Formats: sequence, C-alpha cells, structure tokens
Amino acid sequence: MPRPTPEQDTAQRILDIASRLVQTRGFNGFSYADIASELDVTKASLHYHFPTKAELGKRLIERYEHNFVAALDAIEHDAADEFDKLRRYASIYAGVLSNDQMCLCGMLAAEHGTLPDSMRRELRHYFDVNETWLAGVLERGRAQGLLHFDGAAREVACMLLGAFEGAMMLARSYGDAGQFRASAERLLAELRVPNVARAVPVPARDVKLARAPVKRARSATAKRAA
Repeated sequence: MPRPTPEQDTAQRILDIASRLVQTRGFNGFSYADIASELDVTKASLHYHFPTKAELGKRLIERYEHNFVAALDAIEHDAADEFDKLRRYASIYAGVLSNDQMCLCGMLAAEHGTLPDSMRRELRHYFDVNETWLAGVLERGRAQGLLHFDGAAREVACMLLGAFEGAMMLARSYGDAGQFRASAERLLAELRVPNVARAVPVPARDVKLARAPVKRARSATAKRAA
C-alpha cells in the first residue's frame, strides 16, 4: 500500500483531532482555532483541506461509518452466533466509552437541530446502516431459536440502538463505564432464549409429527393419574 502524501497525512491528523473533539465536546464545542493550535498550523491550512466546518463534519461522519462498517464485518466473521454478534456490537460502544468518549454520531445527533443538511443526511445514513445490520442479526437469531422478541426486527433494532446511545450518555454522566456494560448485558439478556428453553426451529412439514409424542405422553400421564 502506498504511503500517504504529506497533504493526506495532514488531512488525517485534522480528522483525528476533530473526531476526538466531537466525541468529547460536541461539534459546536470546538473551532478551527482549537485544531490549528493543537496541530501548530494556521487556520488557513485547515481551510485548505476542509474549506468549511460543514465539510469537515460530513467527512468525519463518512470516516466514522466506514470504520464502524469494518467493525461490523469483523463481527460477522468472528462471532459464534447471532447473540454473540449483539454482544460484540455492544462492546464497540463500551470500548469508546472506556476512553472517556461518546459515539461520534450519537454526539452529533444531540446537536441535530444546529447541523447543516449535508451532515444530517450522512448522520441518518449512519443510523440506517446500523439499524439494518441489527435487524438482520435479530431476525436470523429469532429464526434460529436463539433470540426472542415480539414485533418487527427493525423496531427492536431501533430500540437497541437508542438504548445503547442513551446508556452511554448516562454512564458517562456518572463516570462509570461499568454502568453501560451492566445495562447492555441486561438488555441483551431479555432477548436471549435461555439454554434450557432454546428451541431448534422445526420445518413446517414436521410440526405435526413433532407434536404427536407430546400428546401421547400427556394421555398416558392422565391415565395413570386416573
């Protein structure tokens, strides 16, 4: 892979600093002057790479989504099953919080009313990608008898995403990353089918045969009781 040019390297450093500032202060909590001071460059240099703060913000969301999708691909490859995928998904948030930072897009969502339209569109796309991935995991998990929930998988995915983002905010307010982990584990436990009750999906054509022995067993028990 070719090495980045000095210009590309500077752009990445700008994005790195801006990302950290968003995740700790919020998008409206920093200016180009803050980045320029940390990089020891002029504000004109920043405007060369990102002419407006809106363009910088849009690029931040795109990069964050790209990295998040890569993390989701790794989960798909490494996870043992659909429930394990949900646990690993929650661990991404826990890892961000352990660095005393918030989800970049969660922070931006809190400032949605002040963001330019270009950033709002990218932000919505990020959450759509997450909801779609979660919905797929949930639907497959339910079909495999690993997960249980009522209603549409997309609705539960939306609930999970909102719950994780909210749990991060509360945990950070208390300065306790463990509070997020406890909340996430409790939430996911509600979705998991216990081992003793976990059912293996039965093809529709076999349902009648699978139920027949149960009926006979009940009939025999009733006769003994009589």
